[in-house]
Amino acid sequence: MIDPIQSLAFSIQANRGVYAVLLGSGISRAAKIPTGWEITLDLVRKLATISGDTAEHDPEAWYKEKFGKDPDYSDLLENIARTQAERQQLLREYWEPNKQEREEGEKQPTAAHRAIAKLVAQGFIKVIITTNFDRLMENALQAAGVEPTVLSSPDHVQGMLPLIHTQGCVFKLHGDYRDTRIRNTAAELEAYPKKFDKLLNRIFDEFGLIVCGWSADWDEGLRNAISRARSCRFTTYWTVRGEASDAAQRLIDHRRAEVIAIEDADTFFQTVQEHVQSIEEFSRPHPLSAEISVATLKRYLSESKYQIQLSDFVNETVERAIETISGKAFRDDLDPKRESVTKRVRDYAAACLTLMPMALVGGYWAKKEHFDVWRRALERLAEVAVPSVSPCPHLWLKLKRYPATLLLYALGLGALANNRLDFLEHLLTTTIYMSNREDTSVAKILPPYLEDMERRYVPLNWLHNELRPHAKRLIPNDDTYTLLFDKLEILIALSNAFQKAETGNQWGRPENRKRVLQEIEQSISNFKEKSPFVKSGIFGKTVKNCEQSLNVIKRFMGE
Repeated sequence: MIDPIQSLAFSIQANRGVYAVLLGSGISRAAKIPTGWEITLDLVRKLATISGDTAEHDPEAWYKEKFGKDPDYSDLLENIARTQAERQQLLREYWEPNKQEREEGEKQPTAAHRAIAKLVAQGFIKVIITTNFDRLMENALQAAGVEPTVLSSPDHVQGMLPLIHTQGCVFKLHGDYRDTRIRNTAAELEAYPKKFDKLLNRIFDEFGLIVCGWSADWDEGLRNAISRARSCRFTTYWTVRGEASDAAQRLIDHRRAEVIAIEDADTFFQTVQEHVQSIEEFSRPHPLSAEISVATLKRYLSESKYQIQLSDFVNETVERAIETISGKAFRDDLDPKRESVTKRVRDYAAACLTLMPMALVGGYWAKKEHFDVWRRALERLAEVAVPSVSPCPHLWLKLKRYPATLLLYALGLGALANNRLDFLEHLLTTTIYMSNREDTSVAKILPPYLEDMERRYVPLNWLHNELRPHAKRLIPNDDTYTLLFDKLEILIALSNAFQKAETGNQWGRPENRKRVLQEIEQSISNFKEKSPFVKSGIFGKTVKNCEQSLNVIKRFMGE
């Protein structure tokens, strides 16, 4: 039999955003957040103390002897604190860390919370339903770069975005511990507000369900909501430690749930997250597919009779990359964070895994009849990076340029490796249609840097390391590769200077910068109009133009 956790991981990875998570108090136990029963016993001990008795070792027996019945969380709270506001203040200390607890790392997000947050950040989980009052889930999500939509009262549900449009929604059925409207007693948990019930009906009908840390014994309103759901479009996975309670078993039978025996929530969710990540990595294009694509490309490049096949093949590869980077996994966060930005850059590179080695070979062997094939590919990817209207943050807009920049650099490195400066000029002057402003060139919109990226954790210098494995066969020597990479950056900066665009702040490594500039200046000085740099027109159509562009860059660099 296949391990049910593995089955769950396959379901989550294949159905991105389809599964909701239902969390009970057991999820927070590792954070030293007490369960309802532990709070009950602690309150009984305090009650015994102010009654002049001692119940430290067996508070349950003391309560039963004193009141003639077993202690009950709801009943005890209702008698100790009469109003919701009083109960909220009484219970606050159980969820909020004091100074010592904070120093010892208690009442902080657990490994389970962090694993769930990673799944949300990656777009695999969208909805988290919880009966907990604490804020551990919200804190874990924020640490993972997700600003969650939090629903803890009926007024929050009113006017909320559709679940499909939220990156992560935390639905706190019993309220938030800082809100006096928290639900504790049996009467308060017997039924939920109508707006809650309506939303729960949708979730339990439309989403698969992963249940963890919830016994189903006390929350009648939630039990009723699950029981109302007649359809089960996606599987329910119900985790248990030991045996499921009678109430839980009835719901398991109703949902035809897959029961998963676990040791603890931390191990379970970490395992699920790691399995999903492994499947995701495996699902990326296999290196062999890139090898086959490069071999196919070489065959089409070899003879003019394959011109149509070459064009179609390159277009199809670009469109597959665009289909990937236009998917749900690349939706824009409201507040980019270190982890989410880093992941976005890596995911863009993964989407271009086949295109990069093709472009390096295409740039190296490009003939005049091939120029427009690659120019159209560059135009297509660049246009995706410049939408006419977008509410996403500035950083996400800039990151949209990354796939097109990968293509430009791969083509440019291949061209320089074979001294095809004419092809590089053709690429850098590619015009990009801008629906809301004047059309511009690739050299202007895909500069060799992104503003603020150094402070935003992801400098575009990653390009050097990203493209290196794909260029190994074409450019075996590491020093030669780095020199060509720096030469490409300098030529792009010179092209920008000639086009009176921003020249950026990255012009290769200092030792290579001096070497490249000397090579260019000597070539122009010795060969004048016959210099390949002047003939290419990359940074000027005449010797004078080229010298002016060089002076601009040298002033910027302080040379």
